[in-house]
Amino acid sequence: MVEKSHPPRRHAAGFSSLAERVLELLASGQAATRTELAGLLGAAPSTISFTVGQLLDHGLVAEEGTVASAGGRPRKVLRLGGSDGFAVAAELGGRHAHVGVVLPGGGLTDVSTVPFPTADGPEAALPGLAETLEALADKHGRSLLRGVGLSLPGPVDVEQGVVTLPSRMPGWNRFPVRAWLDDRFGVPAAIENDANCMAVGEHTVQPVGRRQSIMVKTGTAIGAGVIADGRLYRGGTGAAGEITHVRVEAAHDIPCSCGNTGCLETVASGAALVRILRERGLPVTSTEDVVRLASDADPEATRAVRQAGRYLGQVLAANVNFFNPDAVYLGGILSTLEPFVAAVRSQLYEGCHPLVTEHLVIERASLGADAGLVGAGQFALQRALAQALQRVTGHHQP
Repeated sequence: MVEKSHPPRRHAAGFSSLAERVLELLASGQAATRTELAGLLGAAPSTISFTVGQLLDHGLVAEEGTVASAGGRPRKVLRLGGSDGFAVAAELGGRHAHVGVVLPGGGLTDVSTVPFPTADGPEAALPGLAETLEALADKHGRSLLRGVGLSLPGPVDVEQGVVTLPSRMPGWNRFPVRAWLDDRFGVPAAIENDANCMAVGEHTVQPVGRRQSIMVKTGTAIGAGVIADGRLYRGGTGAAGEITHVRVEAAHDIPCSCGNTGCLETVASGAALVRILRERGLPVTSTEDVVRLASDADPEATRAVRQAGRYLGQVLAANVNFFNPDAVYLGGILSTLEPFVAAVRSQLYEGCHPLVTEHLVIERASLGADAGLVGAGQFALQRALAQALQRVTGHHQP
């Protein structure tokens, strides 16, 4: 049996770096042929052919069909991995989980919502979710399962694969969620904060020219994910986008779940709206109740929702002025309410420099409730690719 050739070990690091760039350009759609790759990377055609050949041998890249070329023979079209590979993913909420199958490139199928008792803790809640995801994997061919992705409503330490000090996930602090999934499924698992998942998911379906964006999730809590130069920006400790705990004057000394007072979360989140409307005598117990009332044009609910949008817009304006993104996307259940979206948009136009808003896109996430699911699946597929590349080169992938 003839073994497949591998790059010489002394060149492993160099091959790994070039292979990462090749995979990135193919994944982003900026390149689809060896000639395009060579042009973008400034590398010799023979070097690109060797690198692509290695990736083809190991199933990280496939080629299909041809494209016409001016004055030459047709060129093979390259794409990521096998077209049959997929990830299973779940986005966790307080009492339910959104689950589905995610394909390379952001395709999504078999989406459903299932009960998920977050408050019971990970050891009680995860086995039932795993059974649901295993059933999805079996339906599509377990041998083609490449990864498992989980979107979590709390701060995530990506390096360690754990949730850290989540305010609405009792019993989950520092639980090894990723390792649990790795062991259960036997394929690479990825866990990430829900706003970051939404940011990555939405980015996969937006025009390639929008390389800087802010995704804001507005639900029971508030979170944001930042895309900088086409990639998720996590910051120094993974806390980039943590706008929910920005102090706002209107919040005065209202206590926040973080232990401080006066945070944006206390006046602009779904949980805050529930508290505010209950204080005004309305029969609400959840963010869904708030949305229902506002959708029915209840004057108190509509007024509160509009004010929450203004507070969020004020905080966002400072970030938009600083970052100058191409787009601001609004996701989460509150983004389904037009008075909320209109108030955010109005504050951004009022509070930002005209040069910043001249071409700024401000809109609801086009994927809606599925954005986080797509992102979680993409993180899982990326981790599977990174581990496969590590096996090829022996060079550690972050």
